[in-house]
Amino acid sequence: MPIDQLLLFMAAGVLLNLTPGPDVLYIVTHALRSGARAGMVAALGITAGCFVHIFAAAVGVSALMAASATAFTVLKWVGAAYLVYVGLRLLLAKTGSAMQLGAAGEDSTSVTGQNGLKTVFLRGFWTNVLNPKVALFFLAFVPQFIAPGVENKPLAFLLLGLLFNFNGLWVNLGWAVAAAWLARRAGVVQRSMHWLDRIAGAMFVGFGIKLALTSAPQA
Repeated sequence: MPIDQLLLFMAAGVLLNLTPGPDVLYIVTHALRSGARAGMVAALGITAGCFVHIFAAAVGVSALMAASATAFTVLKWVGAAYLVYVGLRLLLAKTGSAMQLGAAGEDSTSVTGQNGLKTVFLRGFWTNVLNPKVALFFLAFVPQFIAPGVENKPLAFLLLGLLFNFNGLWVNLGWAVAAAWLARRAGVVQRSMHWLDRIAGAMFVGFGIKLALTSAPQA
């Protein structure tokens, strides 16, 4: 790939990762509530979920899903249900515990302990894996930057997908650090943490409903 096209690919990937969505919301929410460490673990979970879509697309699994209305519908409803579940957990969280988590910051053992961080990672992972729109995004975006004459297109797709995910990881880590920095310096954020949980929960439910209403791609 010519260097100018590679730079264009990297720039487009960074801009796309800067766009707020379920992934960014998940990272920012945890960083605001529990500090940069929890936000970074959330970012790693999101990134790990992207690896699943990249490898699946490289071997043709995502293409099969895009061509199968049944496969798309099943994954769509599972993903939508999971997003709604995450949203409802935030909406129904106890106010006291939410404020305690926010005030505890990075030293909160209930959130940033080994089990707590594992849960944050796994939920971020499944938030991404169970979203078929992520798989379709890779199928639509990455091939545009693969030259027609490339002999091993799956390998080219895999390498570009890994590069995209690598760049996206630094953007997501940046979201985590920025949100944690804001939480440490804005006391109103900590005092209003339960309202942030409610807002984030409503947005997750909205993302889930939007995903549920997404039509399968036309073959």
